[in-house]
Amino acid sequence: MISPQRQRLVVIGNGMAGMRTVEELLKRAPQRYDITVFGAEPHPNYDRIALSSVLAGEKTLEQIVINSRDWYAENGIRLIAGDPAVAVDRALKTVTSASGVRLGYDKLLIATGSKPLAPPIPGLGLPGTCAFRDINDVELMLEAARNHRRAVVIGGGLLGLEAAWGLKRRGMGVALVHLMPTLMERQLDTHAGMLLQRDLDKRGIAFFTNGQTEQITGADRATGVKLADGREIEADLVVVAIGIRPNVDLARAMDLEVNRGIVVDDGLRTSEDADIFAVGECIEHRGQVFGLVAPIWEQAKVCAAQLAGEEEAAYVTPALSTRLKITGIDVFSAGALAAADEADEEITFADAARGVYRKLVLRESKIVGAVMYGDVADGGWYFQMLREGTDVAAMRDTLILGRTVATAALGAAAPDPNAAVAALPETAEICGCNGVCKGAITRAIAEKGLTTLEAVRAHTKASASCGSCTPQVESLLALSLGDGFQKAAGEKPMCKCTAHGHDVVRKAIREQEIKSIPEVMRRLDWKNPEGCGSCRPALNFYLLCEWPGEYVDDAQSRFVNERMHANIQKDGTYSVVPRMWGGLTSAKELRAIADVAEKYNVREVKVTGGQRIDLFGVKREDLPAVWRDLNAAGMVSGHAYAKGLRTVKTCVGSTWCRFGTQDSTGMGVQLEKMTWGSWHPHKVKLAVSGCPRNCAEATIKDFGVVAVDSGWELSVGGNGGIHVRATDKLCKVETEAEVLEYCGAFLQLYREEARYLERTAPWVERVGIGYVKRRIVEDAEGRRALHAKFLHSQQFMQDDPWAERAAGGAVAEPFKTLVPAE
Repeated sequence: MISPQRQRLVVIGNGMAGMRTVEELLKRAPQRYDITVFGAEPHPNYDRIALSSVLAGEKTLEQIVINSRDWYAENGIRLIAGDPAVAVDRALKTVTSASGVRLGYDKLLIATGSKPLAPPIPGLGLPGTCAFRDINDVELMLEAARNHRRAVVIGGGLLGLEAAWGLKRRGMGVALVHLMPTLMERQLDTHAGMLLQRDLDKRGIAFFTNGQTEQITGADRATGVKLADGREIEADLVVVAIGIRPNVDLARAMDLEVNRGIVVDDGLRTSEDADIFAVGECIEHRGQVFGLVAPIWEQAKVCAAQLAGEEEAAYVTPALSTRLKITGIDVFSAGALAAADEADEEITFADAARGVYRKLVLRESKIVGAVMYGDVADGGWYFQMLREGTDVAAMRDTLILGRTVATAALGAAAPDPNAAVAALPETAEICGCNGVCKGAITRAIAEKGLTTLEAVRAHTKASASCGSCTPQVESLLALSLGDGFQKAAGEKPMCKCTAHGHDVVRKAIREQEIKSIPEVMRRLDWKNPEGCGSCRPALNFYLLCEWPGEYVDDAQSRFVNERMHANIQKDGTYSVVPRMWGGLTSAKELRAIADVAEKYNVREVKVTGGQRIDLFGVKREDLPAVWRDLNAAGMVSGHAYAKGLRTVKTCVGSTWCRFGTQDSTGMGVQLEKMTWGSWHPHKVKLAVSGCPRNCAEATIKDFGVVAVDSGWELSVGGNGGIHVRATDKLCKVETEAEVLEYCGAFLQLYREEARYLERTAPWVERVGIGYVKRRIVEDAEGRRALHAKFLHSQQFMQDDPWAERAAGGAVAEPFKTLVPAE
């Protein structure tokens, strides 16, 4: 209902620019307007910058929503989503939507954003072609990645590279076509562009530079791209990401002044109507149009101030910097890429072996440009001096080596990373994506009692988009909380060899593409270069999980039972447990076990709680022969010694039991066939019960399945032992295929996010069952991706470790008895 004392503000555009302006307006004058927002997309406002992270599988669509539907309601804002404004009558001051909704306004804010550039290429528009601009584009690309194998991305700028990397992460073969000789030529010089191409080429992206697209081939669907020089590239998906242009169609129809964008003055008013404002990628200010978020946040502040009656507020375009959002690749640029004339000078530093490159452009002893690749830790420092016009003559000789060296050369103590952030003024911008300054973060920490990175993100939005400013935000937390920051961060160091916690190490392995234990220790400054019995097994697992098929398992970094592939007993002998799928066995298998027990004088044969048979008292030197005899009967290792999948316990189910509702034994066999051989942070046990009587005790297992008449109930995070924990209910599914998918996805999520030696029970308690449900139940696309990653990993894990050792050779050496020399 419209309040009689308030003015009516209508916002055309429900994107980041328009809603940031509304947020700023609510801070300044929350009672001044009744606000209505028209949005073309059927979604609430979301972080468009993070679409590349959604495409790459690093975030979900739910995680990039900035303003939920509840936020609009709580602030009294009427959201008309999925119904774009199509006409404005400036004389009557009305806005009409596509569906015919017509509303009056006192003030109008246009934030229609931009459109992707669509070059006149024959075939563009065929099924299998798209831009990379909104959620709909991402969903189309994800659908293509599920069902097809080959993608071509046209455009080697920021968007094109992020699209290519996201599709590569989704398992597609990707080729990138770029008109220019080097990548990101507007943000990087030739040297940095070539380093970028080299590193992405190593990650499996093929490049066609100097490539002019002549045609997208195909009749009913895109089948490839033909270049002007005759080269042809096969493709099932073609993504065009060559740039954007301001969306000015509505403004032009309103007879507002339009050049490249909607022309606005310093107060963000349109030149033709003082009651109409415009912000974001649709505007043109002093001849300039905009595509980066930092200047748009500044526009939002100025426009909100004007709408709140602060007529002195004026927009000045800030200096801009650029970062690329591809995990493990660090790129930074700001200002000029090269000297403009002989009066300018360029200072460069290059270390080809480390993949590090820096260039500074100086003019009259001031930084006017910076390009960095590989090591961008000092990017914020250089950018701050560029914006403030700092005279750098005194540190000219060491400036290119970074803050620590340059400051030390001046006679000051070399600053640690926290001190570098402490030295920045309160007005220094920390988060360029969301326009958050240092003072806003430190005030929020102090006034709201924030103690974690996630809390700072939630309250200030700093580090919530691309994440490149996370180290600076963490430094501000450390400076504000002092000695309490480590405790507040919630994670202790892995061991005495390092100051880093498990999560930090895992993130570094993933983002920096580290693929060996020595390299982890080198890059993360391990205090003990050899590691210890705590960190080496953890690092071995993290590398094995992150790089299946690439990282070679380091047996010497495993515990003794995993090295020997058997459990050592207190008398020095070993126990051997062959796998019995779902608890099933046969006369042939039982006969082989009996023969082994007699042949090798096995002292005890026992049925285990996991529905298997354990052979106790096997001598170390007999292990290969025991395995060989069991292999001959078709039996493989039961991994009873492993931080991995142990057993899948079942009841007889509907096959034999009169209470059984489903084939629980068959379901258990399928689960065990899918999961055997998988390594995890700790041991993992599954169970399938054929009815709610739960004879297989599924509700105290890591992943439990209970059959009901209409399907299967799934639960997670249980265990027996000293502290028994019942599972949390995950969901109910109808088919066996769904059980397999949910199980694989849950185990992969656990593998990727739990800390080494953390069982599923404490992990679920730590992250919350709500989080697990969001990732596994609510995010269908993410669930399928996790399941696919699990199956991919299993291609390299399901080799019986007994077989190779039973065959002899180098891997069998640990089991041989030493013969004394005569």
